[in-house]
Amino acid sequence: MTPALTTSETALGGEVTGGAPAVRLSHVHKTFGRPGAATPVLDDISLDVAPGEFVTLLGASGCGKSTLLNLVAGLDKPTAGSIEVPGGRPALMFQDHALFPWLTAGRNIELALRLAGVPRAERRPEAERLLELVRLGGSYDKRVHELSGGMRQRVAMARALAQGSRVLLMDEPFAALDAITRDVLHDEITRIWAERQLAVLFVTHNVREAVRLAQRVVLLSSRPGRVAREWRIDLPQPRRIEDTGVADLSIEITEELRGEIRRHGKH
Repeated sequence: MTPALTTSETALGGEVTGGAPAVRLSHVHKTFGRPGAATPVLDDISLDVAPGEFVTLLGASGCGKSTLLNLVAGLDKPTAGSIEVPGGRPALMFQDHALFPWLTAGRNIELALRLAGVPRAERRPEAERLLELVRLGGSYDKRVHELSGGMRQRVAMARALAQGSRVLLMDEPFAALDAITRDVLHDEITRIWAERQLAVLFVTHNVREAVRLAQRVVLLSSRPGRVAREWRIDLPQPRRIEDTGVADLSIEITEELRGEIRRHGKH
């Protein structure tokens, strides 16, 4: 498969090198339902995510994007094939912030730190440091109802980072936010990804969001989901959603996505 664009080896986030991947999916299949009446959702997915690489997954609704993320997270098992995450369990961030409303922002993060084995005396300082990282310094004692939607997602991001994983899985984390808040959080996740050298696998249905954020965009076909095409993106970061390069490539990818949806409708 020939990519539409070639990524720069010095792209923001560090050089994507050879060697062991951060995530490897090998011939992954997933079906739901009982034998004889099973529905295929993912079909023969093979995909590597390199250490420090930002990859977005695109596809029509129901193509298996979230299912694939759940498999990588270890929340479900593939029907066939294998998934390797050599660095251990990934951190996972959902569209819903899933914060505990009876805990403060800081205590929500401390819960993740406790599960990660951080000693009690170190949890509050680390939670406050993570809140600073997501630009919420001074918010440790705020309750969830006191936070805006964007602030809640920042706390959820800090909680995911508290797990200490080198792999971050994000399932449409900004989809419910208004355009301006989403734009700001695009900047934040790009900054944190670069600073932390994380491998990110980001699910979205928004083509421009995918192009703005990623070093590589992977398009899944409609159900069953297969890797239909990939684009490696050589656009400097930070990017803007309205940048000409982002807009031009988004048009190309949208046409491919429409083609996949049309093909699915004929079956």
